[in-house]
Amino acid sequence: QVQLVESGGGLVQAGDSLRLSCAASGRTFGSYNMGWFRQAPGKERDCVAAISRSSINTYYADSVMGRFTIARDNAENTVYLQMNSLKPEDTAVYYCAADDVNSELLSSWSGLYEYWGQGTRVTVSS
Repeated sequence: QVQLVESGGGLVQAGDSLRLSCAASGRTFGSYNMGWFRQAPGKERDCVAAISRSSINTYYADSVMGRFTIARDNAENTVYLQMNSLKPEDTAVYYCAADDVNSELLSSWSGLYEYWGQGTRVTVSS
């Protein structure tokens, strides 16, 4: 089992940047594929980015392609989400999640991720 704790959220203006971090503890972090999801009020929880356990594969939602970058440091048991050129529509609670798939194949479906953090709120004002 792995425990996940997100940090780095906050209130920013449109065009600003934020970097979210997700610190993991428990079983070997490097065995998990990791994803960042977000959920805005009244909307479903969607995957914005994912990274495979060895960083070989990454996934980005179309809405964040070119603006967000996911990275991980297996030595530090941490996954990051660098968010640039933020827009008001990026406002949401952001969650990191771990998929114990034992593979480099990624999924954007939340149902496959077994472990979740508590979320960190990002608010982008116009």
